[in-house]
Amino acid sequence: MTATAGWSALLRREWLPLLVALVGGVLLHSMNVLMLATVLPSIVADVGGAAMVSWPTTAFLASSIVAATCTGHLTVRLGARTAFCAGALVFGVGALICAVAPSMSVVVAGRFVQGFGGGVLSAMAYVLVGRSFPEPVWPRVAALLSGAWSMAVLVGPMLGGAFATWGNWRGAFYAVTVLAALLAIVAARALPRARGDKAEPGRAIPGGRIALICLAIATMSTASVVALPSSKAGLFLTAVGLLVTMILLDRRSKVPLFPSDAFSFRTVTGIAMWFCLLVSVAYSPLSIFVPIFLQSLHGFDPLAAGYTVAGASMGWTVASLVVAGRASRAAGRLLVVGPLAMAAGLAGVALLMSQPVLVLPAFIALVGVGIGACWGFGVQRLMGGARPGEGELAASAVATVQQSGFALGAAAAGIVATLAGFSRDLNAQDVAGASFWVPAGFAPVALLAAIVGARLAMLAGRPGGKKGPT
Repeated sequence: MTATAGWSALLRREWLPLLVALVGGVLLHSMNVLMLATVLPSIVADVGGAAMVSWPTTAFLASSIVAATCTGHLTVRLGARTAFCAGALVFGVGALICAVAPSMSVVVAGRFVQGFGGGVLSAMAYVLVGRSFPEPVWPRVAALLSGAWSMAVLVGPMLGGAFATWGNWRGAFYAVTVLAALLAIVAARALPRARGDKAEPGRAIPGGRIALICLAIATMSTASVVALPSSKAGLFLTAVGLLVTMILLDRRSKVPLFPSDAFSFRTVTGIAMWFCLLVSVAYSPLSIFVPIFLQSLHGFDPLAAGYTVAGASMGWTVASLVVAGRASRAAGRLLVVGPLAMAAGLAGVALLMSQPVLVLPAFIALVGVGIGACWGFGVQRLMGGARPGEGELAASAVATVQQSGFALGAAAAGIVATLAGFSRDLNAQDVAGASFWVPAGFAPVALLAAIVGARLAMLAGRPGGKKGPT
């Protein structure tokens, strides 16, 4: 199969059930992200917790990271089908906890449970892509999975916005509970029966390194709510130190969570991990704060705010479908152009958010177009550049890196917002200040991703550069 194989290459009978299940899992996850962005202001108005506004997202992503890092172990013990179905059911239980939550702290707890199920679903998607499809079609499969966002753009804000507008945000989480149960039923019938691999019965889950990840994310979340700038800086540096320590320990472990060249500056997979992390960080603040900015500054109702922010998701989907299958040279250029488009979009959002809404939705969509243009090729290089025997480690690392980027970005956005004056009472002056500094603070991250993308394109284009030095 050639790299220029068309979309019909995916329409094999033996692949269709797997594609349906994978797309369903991504749809459930992405719809929930957009739904939360729409109902979050209503949750704050009902149960309070404005200072914790980034915590539901951070808790979800921290738990997703834990689940993603454990997915390989769960697959060994349970098999792919059982692990996928369990992920869907756990996701539903978390949604149910959110639905009955009396306070923001319980919402955060429910999102943590939900995140574990979502992390399994997202990590299993990339593991199954790497295991079941040939490398030339990986960008197209990635684009198809991103295409689930098209439906999520319609269903997520509609579901969340409708329930929020009717004054019943809890109903949205009840609906997600039902959908998660349906996904588990569909996956049980669609995915092939497979038992866990019994060849490694003593393989233990690396609890110490997973605990370091959780502690790092919790530290970053705490930094978003403490008052003193010096405390914020100290907690931020502590979180980064914990993550670096985890990676160094992982490289020495006999049961690693990541490829042996994780975050190396000399290999394709290492640079690709940096690239995927940075673009995920740059994308993260849109879904958390922009709906609140639109409702507070421009009087948008929850449904309108949700659909406006969903333009970024639509841009991601459309761009990924358009560029999938591009030749290697064009893909290399997109690794630079995509992050530059994200930086331009974030700068536009920062400059125009407090102004009358005219072209603001176009800049929001541009951020999505930018990540959609480059994401699939970053993933392809992360997986395809893996050293011998590390293919599945690289595949499962995609979800971990993506969720880590979203979590770090969400926590950092909370820090920037509070430093800019974002307060519990959401007064217009403080919101206006945060509406500039939150997106403006992430534009440099996108520019750094463009530089890393240029390095990635250069390394991947070298003869024999695919696997990197050993």
